[in-house]
Amino acid sequence: MKQSMKIGIVAALVAMVAVPMVPAAASAAPAAAQGHGHGHGYGTGHGHGHGRPGHGRPGHAAPTKSGPTSIAYVEVNNDELANVGRYTLANGANAFDVAIIFAANINYEDGKAVLVKNENVQRTLDQAATQIRPLQAKGIKVSLSVLGNHQGAGLANFTSKAAARDFAAQVAATVKQYGLDGVDLDDEYSDYGVNGTPQPNQQSIGWLISALRADMPGKLISFYDIGPSSDALKTANPSIGKKLDYAWNPYYGTYTAPTIPGLPKSKISAAAVDIQNTPQATAVTLAQRTKADGYGVFMTYNLPGGDESAYVSSFTNVLYGQAAVYQ
Repeated sequence: MKQSMKIGIVAALVAMVAVPMVPAAASAAPAAAQGHGHGHGYGTGHGHGHGRPGHGRPGHAAPTKSGPTSIAYVEVNNDELANVGRYTLANGANAFDVAIIFAANINYEDGKAVLVKNENVQRTLDQAATQIRPLQAKGIKVSLSVLGNHQGAGLANFTSKAAARDFAAQVAATVKQYGLDGVDLDDEYSDYGVNGTPQPNQQSIGWLISALRADMPGKLISFYDIGPSSDALKTANPSIGKKLDYAWNPYYGTYTAPTIPGLPKSKISAAAVDIQNTPQATAVTLAQRTKADGYGVFMTYNLPGGDESAYVSSFTNVLYGQAAVYQ
C-alpha cells in the first residue's frame, strides 16, 4: 500500500471468485514484496468499534447515516488516501467511515520484528496535513495496515509476551507520532521460517492484540482475517476478541464472516469488495446480504483516484438508502 516490495504472489483462486487482497506490500527495501496478500487485488483478504465517528462542521448539525460502518483500504503505492474524503452521501454524510493506509511492513532486523514504512507510506504520513487531517476533520478514522515482508517476522510468531510488547510499542509510537486513529493487522507475506525465524504459534496474535490494546486505549485495532493468526483467533479466549474493534473477510468478491470468540457481528464484515476488481453486481449482492444478515461492517479495498461514485453508489444505496457523491 511501499518502498520497493516483492510483488506478492497472487494467491490461488479461492472458491471461485474468492481472491484475497494482493496489494503491493509496503516494504522498506527495494525489490521487496508487494502485496497484501490482501488478496487485496488477488490474493488475500482484509477490519472500529468505539462507534461511528461524527460527521459535520462545528456549529452545524452533522449529517448522519444509519447502517454498517464502511471501510476503505487505499493502496498508497498507487493512490492518495485523501480521496476517501471526497465521497459523501446525498445528505452530506461520509460515504466511508474508516480509511486504511495500505501498508506498512514487518521486517526482521537484529533478531526481532521491526515496523518499516516504504517511501509511499512514509510520504502519506509526512503529508498528514493534506492526506490524513482533512479526513479526520470530517469524522473519518484513519488506520495504518501492518503486514509481513517475506523476512520471517510476522503477527503469528512472537515467542514471548515481551517480544510482542516490543513490536506493539513500535506500532503505538507510530500511531501517536502521526496522529492516527489505529492499526489494522494483516497476517500475510511473512514467510515464517525464513532467516531462521520461528514458526507460528497459538499465543502470538493474542499477545500482540493485548499489548496493542494496553498501549493504545481508545484506538482502533482491526484484523484482516487471514493466515496463521486467523486460525489462532478462532480458538482464542473471548477476552482477546473483545479487544478488537473490527475483523473482516479477506477474500474479495465473497461473503464469509470471521469466527472470533468475543467479537460480535456488529463489528464484523462478512463482505469483501475490491472496488477495482469485484463486479459491481457482486458488490450489490454483498451489500444486500450484509444488511439482511445484520453485520455491522462493510469492507472495501483498492479505492482508486478519480470518480468511482457510480460503483460506490451501488452499495451505498443498499446500505444507507442514498447514492454517493464525488466532490
